[in-house]
Amino acid sequence: MEKKSEINGHAMPSSASTDRILEKSARKSFGDKLRVFLSRNLLVIMTVSGVLVGVGLGMMVRNMNLTRAQMTYFAFPGEMLLRMLKMVILPLVVCSLISGAASLDTRSLGKLGGIAVSYFLVTTLIASGIGVALAFIIKPGVGAGALNSNNLGLESVSTNKETTDSFLDLARNLFPANLVAAAFRSYATDYKMVAAGNDTNGTTLYQKVPIGTDTDGMNILGLVLFAMVFGVALRKLGDEGEELIRFFNAFNEATMVLVSWIMWYVPFGIMFLVGSKIVEMEDVVLLVTSLGKYIFASILGHIIHGGIVLPLIYFGFTRKNPFSFLSGLITPFTTAFATCSSSATLPSMIKCVEENNGVDKRISRFILPIGATVNMDGAAIFQCIAAVFIAQLNNAELNAGQIFTILVTATASSVGAAGIPAGGIITIAIILEAIGLPTNDLSLMLAVDWIVDRTTTVVNVEGDALGAGILHHINQQEMKKQQQQRRRREDEELAEVRVEAVANVQAEEETSPLVTHQTKASGATPEAIESVL
Repeated sequence: MEKKSEINGHAMPSSASTDRILEKSARKSFGDKLRVFLSRNLLVIMTVSGVLVGVGLGMMVRNMNLTRAQMTYFAFPGEMLLRMLKMVILPLVVCSLISGAASLDTRSLGKLGGIAVSYFLVTTLIASGIGVALAFIIKPGVGAGALNSNNLGLESVSTNKETTDSFLDLARNLFPANLVAAAFRSYATDYKMVAAGNDTNGTTLYQKVPIGTDTDGMNILGLVLFAMVFGVALRKLGDEGEELIRFFNAFNEATMVLVSWIMWYVPFGIMFLVGSKIVEMEDVVLLVTSLGKYIFASILGHIIHGGIVLPLIYFGFTRKNPFSFLSGLITPFTTAFATCSSSATLPSMIKCVEENNGVDKRISRFILPIGATVNMDGAAIFQCIAAVFIAQLNNAELNAGQIFTILVTATASSVGAAGIPAGGIITIAIILEAIGLPTNDLSLMLAVDWIVDRTTTVVNVEGDALGAGILHHINQQEMKKQQQQRRRREDEELAEVRVEAVANVQAEEETSPLVTHQTKASGATPEAIESVL
């Protein structure tokens, strides 16, 4: 039998020319597919390549023994990336939260906000639990009693802040006294020694009195709360608030356009960020051998939480493959790894979650800025491991009460942890104060924080993204339910209308005098008809 080929759905006799045409079309379709794949994933490929090239470049330049000034110049392109990303954080957080809160009705906002807060608290508690469990299993501080800041040539980090004042500062920062100042300053308690009289020997007694000071750094917590409440207030205004809502929506969209432009600089900037960090490393072999078990425990905790726990929670809610969702977020994860900043990753995260994973803009722009401020799963893991590590380092036995205090304090204080590199170190000081351990070993954490902070930030932003995915799914289900209820209500109303119409017709046939006269008249004689008329 003669072989037949199909071209455009028509069967044709097989020949060399038709085979060539088919082969050409197959080749063309593969080329098209490759072109489409590259155009879609070009930024991801460039960003990952930027990290790899950065590592190689750092290794090469490291052998050149650069001076401090030359290192600063080498790090300049990376510094420019961080500055660009930080530049758009303020308009992005404020405008996205105002437009997000204003676009959701109060009932939906309350429900979604409640689910989001529950998700953030539960995942952070689980993360804290994983951190404590791993620290007791791996025992990173056992046998490292001789290790201290001096033999590693590290500067000491001192903090004398009371735990109570740390939490009071958190509450104070929620309500900034000056919104303009909140864009670049936050409140922090300091202490002053005040003379409080003399004792019996005539020695002057001093009291430590807390005083309020301003520290550099955006008060993101206060801005988030204000933007949310302001969005709800605009929604309540109705028609009067529409123009201002449209303004913030337009501002938000314009900021996202800026973000899309900045994203093309990310691969180049990341290359120098990673390269400069490798060049700046001191004696990395000594640090890793001394604190290897601590680094291993922290990174293992991040892998367990980010690779198993969070995807399982996402799957439990949505019944969808979490890894296909996460595959669309490679660019923000790479940015998080390179910048070590949840806040700096926020612009690319919003863009990728909306464009690659189809999350509703109202959900992503409402939940992701809150998540970048409040949800710190990765930080909770390494803070708990660090607290237990320092306890083991000082040969201090932790009782059940202290372990519970670590869990609760790590969960609560991660809410106020700054979304910046090394922001979690200050939070470890709060935990150590709460369980009564010395804070002079914190410099050990700071020495390896640049390693641990990378996986910490990736897990932090992964938790935010999966939270947005879960909320999007719940919102979609709610919308489907409402549509079904509306259809059912409409069907019932239509059925009622039909029943009433049938009943009315039957009633008219039975009772209408015109119908009865006509029926009677039709059976009568023409004279009778005339008389009736």
